[in-house]
Amino acid sequence: MHLSSIQHLKLRPASRNLYIDLLQPKVPIIISSSMKKILEDLLEIAGDRVSASLAERYCYSCDASQIVGLPDFVVRPKNTSQVSQLIRLCSERQIPVTARGAGTGLAGGASPVLGGIVLDMSGMNRILEVDIENQQVIVEPGVVHEKLNLELLPYGFFFPPDPGSSAMCTIGGMLSYNSSGMRSVKYGTVRSYVLDLEVVLSDGRVINTGSKVLKSAAGYDLTRIFVGSEGTLGIITRAGLKIAPLPRTRKLVLACFEEAEIAGHAVIKVFSNGITPSACEILDRTTLQVLKLCDPDLALPDNGDVILFEVDGSVCSTEEMASQISEICRPMAKSLKVASGPEMAPIWAARRLVGAAISQLDPNKTRIYIGEDVGVPIKQIPALIRKVQQITTSLDIPAMKYGHIGDGNLHVALFINVEDKDQWDRLRIAADRIHRAALSLGGTVSSEHGIGLSRAEYMPEQLGIEALQVMRSIKKALDPKGILNPGKMGL
Repeated sequence: MHLSSIQHLKLRPASRNLYIDLLQPKVPIIISSSMKKILEDLLEIAGDRVSASLAERYCYSCDASQIVGLPDFVVRPKNTSQVSQLIRLCSERQIPVTARGAGTGLAGGASPVLGGIVLDMSGMNRILEVDIENQQVIVEPGVVHEKLNLELLPYGFFFPPDPGSSAMCTIGGMLSYNSSGMRSVKYGTVRSYVLDLEVVLSDGRVINTGSKVLKSAAGYDLTRIFVGSEGTLGIITRAGLKIAPLPRTRKLVLACFEEAEIAGHAVIKVFSNGITPSACEILDRTTLQVLKLCDPDLALPDNGDVILFEVDGSVCSTEEMASQISEICRPMAKSLKVASGPEMAPIWAARRLVGAAISQLDPNKTRIYIGEDVGVPIKQIPALIRKVQQITTSLDIPAMKYGHIGDGNLHVALFINVEDKDQWDRLRIAADRIHRAALSLGGTVSSEHGIGLSRAEYMPEQLGIEALQVMRSIKKALDPKGILNPGKMGL
């Protein structure tokens, strides 16, 4: 965008929303001198990668949640130097900065609730180095997760964290929210794979938090401070990540149960016998109904609550684990099936589409992403399932229960007619009760999607006031002017 393309700007201080009307080009500009300087400085740093178009600003006003905030400018940096210069400018002028990847977040983390600048990091999308000898890669934050694993496939390696939005989400977003996904039960979350980060601090300085070594005992673990910080402490511009060899083979045990609570007990029994699946997912009967509407030929049971136990490793080890899981589940299950090879692919593809497929059940209802990412200790899974069922039934809110039950993470998909105020009111009550139910069982209000703004109110209860104050102290030390993703995480 160029200054000559703007006819009129009605301006407020930089920390608030700017209301920009783009009308006819080549018309004299009415603009305050201070804000004209900010715009000129942005253009000087990033040129045509700066936009003040109202249409574009609306496109960057939210992620996949209901949290909305209109940014004043959108900037698409192309390298670390530009990010550093932009952050230095924002620090000097005290302009809020919200970093954004693909916008697939579900908690409002990428929503610029105090206006300011959105940094679209998706253009920094190079895989800089594939170092198989050291079992690691160096990437920019805009690299899409699926693209990284396709790049690693010919080498026989992969980046194990496996979010459902793999085809869209970026590595930077995954790092910022400590993402995980279906295979975290065996392989762990993103945090376990980060060796080094290049980070731009709130005053524009650039630091590295680690190196290529696989372990280090030198000082504070700065890398882990930034992983999961949701862009509130610094802007990640490069990452060194561990990778792992692809397993030789996989098998899938599909166990169908009469009730979800019984399925939860089966999961506990499998883990208590020392078996760690590579993935362990629950699909309740409502979820199965939705998936069958999408694909009637899908190889899933017609009725019941299903657990998908995936095992991987060598041919012998996977065969043994699949047999053990089948024997453990058989006394409790309605049916059992073991799948392998190509027949597994459509089942996992369907699992990834669950969130979007819910509209098939009732086209008049829309899924609302609140109360949907709770987690509890594994032995509390049956109790959580029971509480969620009681909550949604008592409020007459339809719900699907699915998710990564193997690590205690239950996704509750609530859906309503968005034109019905009463349903909105009941939805909010249900979400609040689900969050508090998880906390009452020693759990968390977010297992993998982050806190953002949508779950910030629960931070004092989950962490305790003293622990939250420590987080606020870290925030103040690294971002004394409070410009980085302000208003998030209860900070």
